[in-house]
Amino acid sequence: MRSSFEKKTFLDQIHRTRLDHRNYRDHERVVFGSDAETGLSTIIAIHDTRLGPAFGGCRMWPYNDFDDALADALRLSHGMTYKNALAGLDFGGGKAVIVGDPARHKTPALMTAFGRHVDQLGGSYITAEDVGLTPADMEAISQGTNHVRGTARNRRGDPSPHTALGVYHGMRAALKHAFGDRRLRGRTVSIQGLGNVGYALARLLHDAGAKLVVSDISRDAVERAMHAFGSEWVEPHDAHRVRADIFAPCALGAGLNDETIAELEAPIVAGSANNQLAEDRHGIALLERSVLYAPDYVVNAGGVIALARPDLSDMALEAEIRKIGKTLAAVFARADTEGLPTQEIADRIAEERLSAAPSH
Repeated sequence: MRSSFEKKTFLDQIHRTRLDHRNYRDHERVVFGSDAETGLSTIIAIHDTRLGPAFGGCRMWPYNDFDDALADALRLSHGMTYKNALAGLDFGGGKAVIVGDPARHKTPALMTAFGRHVDQLGGSYITAEDVGLTPADMEAISQGTNHVRGTARNRRGDPSPHTALGVYHGMRAALKHAFGDRRLRGRTVSIQGLGNVGYALARLLHDAGAKLVVSDISRDAVERAMHAFGSEWVEPHDAHRVRADIFAPCALGAGLNDETIAELEAPIVAGSANNQLAEDRHGIALLERSVLYAPDYVVNAGGVIALARPDLSDMALEAEIRKIGKTLAAVFARADTEGLPTQEIADRIAEERLSAAPSH
């Protein structure tokens, strides 16, 4: 049995789902799909298409139940609307989740079946790589739909290095705002999560002269980083307690909560994880502790920029990703002026662009 999600209850729970779910944010469309032959169970959430077709990755994860999967799709798609708007992209926000352990249940046939579900949406949603999927999976998805990015056909595969580069420039902007100096040399960064993005970020920071403290549930990943970068290590649940200049959450979301915020030992939080705030009120909690928070959907937009703009040369793409630092600087300055949490200011800037979009 894959999880409780896999029991016959999938379709039953779909029928019982109502639009008063706590994570609904005026979503335009939520599609539930299954494929008996491959075992596919998927949710595709389209939040907003005022700027263009919804664009966002597909995550495969062994969710405990239907509600967890739906909550993730809804939260992530809402975040993609704001991420794409703040990145200046002509795309709306969408996200897909596939239920299952990618190490045990993922097959090319299942990926292609997911692609067929994407294709049925007629281009209103464009998918890409996220947690649990790889560039090879994107190729399999492309056998079922053309509405996919991150394949050989559209030039760019793994978006992780571009995401890491955006976080790197976001960190420099945060250091400039907090300390008046954007240099990373001699600064200590605690990285929680050494997946593709976290490890690529660690390399950039090491090359810039930062001191690293790393953590990951994989001991192999930790030892690899210690050997390559001379970093120290802590257990993942202690990463936020490290006395550092920057805490970088690069694993899964909701890690900034009542307990961890009270224990934070870094004056800056800037990392690649999505939905880092467990609840909106935790942005206020960070402000009250004088912690400078780089909103995740601003700082981790490098990957989506790379996938959304296959027309750009490598040099032009890097220039676009560097703009993440400028966007963050504007968010920080306005947050200071208005005395509001940085994520609330980022939301407002995104909503201003969305409101100005021509109706279609």
